[in-house]
Amino acid sequence: MLIAAILSAVLSATPESAIQDVSPRPVPSTPTVDAVDLGELTVTGRTLETATREFVREVGAPSRNRGLARWRGAICVDVLNLQAPAARFIVERVSETARTVGLTPGGAGCTPNVIIVATEDAAVFTPQFVAMRPRLFRVGGAGMDQGAAALRRFQATDRPVRWWTVTLPVDEMGRNAVRIPGYCSGSCLLPSDMAPGVKTLGSRLSSPTEDDIERVFIIVDVDQVAALSAHQLADYLAMVTLAQVDADADTGGYATILNVFDDPEGVAGLTQWDEAYLKGLYQAQRMSVNQRASASEIAGSIVRARRAMDVATQD
Repeated sequence: MLIAAILSAVLSATPESAIQDVSPRPVPSTPTVDAVDLGELTVTGRTLETATREFVREVGAPSRNRGLARWRGAICVDVLNLQAPAARFIVERVSETARTVGLTPGGAGCTPNVIIVATEDAAVFTPQFVAMRPRLFRVGGAGMDQGAAALRRFQATDRPVRWWTVTLPVDEMGRNAVRIPGYCSGSCLLPSDMAPGVKTLGSRLSSPTEDDIERVFIIVDVDQVAALSAHQLADYLAMVTLAQVDADADTGGYATILNVFDDPEGVAGLTQWDEAYLKGLYQAQRMSVNQRASASEIAGSIVRARRAMDVATQD
């Protein structure tokens, strides 16, 4: 696949001096006490449903005019430019988190669709990385990314971790539902061969399509993540790999791994809130006709996931 073809270029594009030792360090044991958690039905005056809907709206970052996407079936993680023990730890942790939401992590030699690159100068590396194969980031199909302005922000941001997610509208069987430049089927000679893999017929209440994550690129600035343990970093990477997360989201009022850079001593790893969010996202139907209805559907699924987690804990 095309992603596999860029791996050697990625390695050569990043200075060898960027390879760092991020072996696991002790994980903080003190949980945050100021942020709300998905506990009782009422959270700081809000119902659980209300708090969850607000979190979904704040954190979710779908492709333009689409609903929140998720992976379908298999996921293959590759970590580049880190020493082998650290890279293996991250791959295993992200893969294990993927397994908890029903995905199948790829084994040795799988073709990566999650590429995590460590560098000591992400500001220099990222634009070079995008310039290598711009079409990997902006494929050209409708609803497959967040647009040119978002890609410019991805290249220019000064965050410790930055990510870019490519998605694909599909039918419930996972068949392509949009026209993609360069894509064809059959003989590739007729106009119909260039059409999407499935015709879409919707209704006023439901959509015939949903959104799958196709690939994720994550750039880690090793100097800026030095305060984190390997466990914290791996859990943060798992969250932004498995869900479309808004990098500018204000999550200070919630107990989530997304706060780890603001409070590394208070966020040990993925929280119950994060686990419920991911499980709810992957259990939701996602066939609502508009983004607001889709977000509400996912929020309801998250609430059900958390209540199921509570029941399991009590048993």
